[in-house]
Amino acid sequence: MVAGLLAAFAVQAAVVYKWVDPDGVVHYSDQASPGAEKIYTSSSTSAGASGQRTPAGSPKAAASTPPAGELAYSEFSITSPVNDQTFFGDDVIAVHLSLAPALRPNQSIAWHLNGRELDNPPDAVSFALPHLDRGTYTLAASITDQRTGDAQSSNTVTFFVRQPSALAPQHK
Repeated sequence: MVAGLLAAFAVQAAVVYKWVDPDGVVHYSDQASPGAEKIYTSSSTSAGASGQRTPAGSPKAAASTPPAGELAYSEFSITSPVNDQTFFGDDVIAVHLSLAPALRPNQSIAWHLNGRELDNPPDAVSFALPHLDRGTYTLAASITDQRTGDAQSSNTVTFFVRQPSALAPQHK
């Protein structure tokens, strides 16, 4: 529905206002609202949707400079652990996110292990997972822009943890 609304505005080369309410719901309107972001739409954009974004009331930024709140990462992926990697026993699992350009001050990273958010600093691109029990795990990261509420998710990595047992000791 929102895409259709934006496409309809794009045909007319209009201005759309975007804001996030206190409950985290993103709203779009043709009427300005306090704290809303002004989105210039144009039928000349390749996607036919939103174009240059600037905060409401500010002059339009240069087209070659991405807006400060835009999540425009050329590289955003988990590089460690690798997908389908297996760890044994007391292995420390190093986690690393490849991110380019660097994280902006108004953006934060949230890490999720098996769907649960980890308690890491909001700018952590590398850390170590402590001892994990035997099992299959999924790991993902998401970046959220605190001003606009826009979010982008990384690839999801699945990895395995095995534990040695008395019946099948680990051979080294």
